[in-house]
Amino acid sequence: MNGESPEQSAVVETRAKTEAETGTRTKRMPPYHVVILNDEDHTFDYVIEILLKLFKHPRPRAEELTWRIHNDGRAVVFTTHKELAELKRDQVITFGPDPWVEVDPGPLGCVVEPAPAD
Repeated sequence: MNGESPEQSAVVETRAKTEAETGTRTKRMPPYHVVILNDEDHTFDYVIEILLKLFKHPRPRAEELTWRIHNDGRAVVFTTHKELAELKRDQVITFGPDPWVEVDPGPLGCVVEPAPAD
């Protein structure tokens, strides 16, 4: 026996039959990208710090993404569902001033975009 009581087995079988009979499935939320945009005002160290703290990227990945932002003008730094993507964008925008520059350039550019469906 698998360790389940007869009642537990009946519940599992009933759930499986119900889902199979009705054809219902859990619908996945569509993915969204968090994209950081390049500018000439914020330092590499500042962008790396954001990627480390907000997105928990390891340092080598944060450095790679920072170079991609610099060279390509933008980079997808995170992909998730819409609500979390919007929260992460807001966290980037409100992260605070870049401590490595004298004059605060304002928030780092960050947008949320629908990700292509797989």
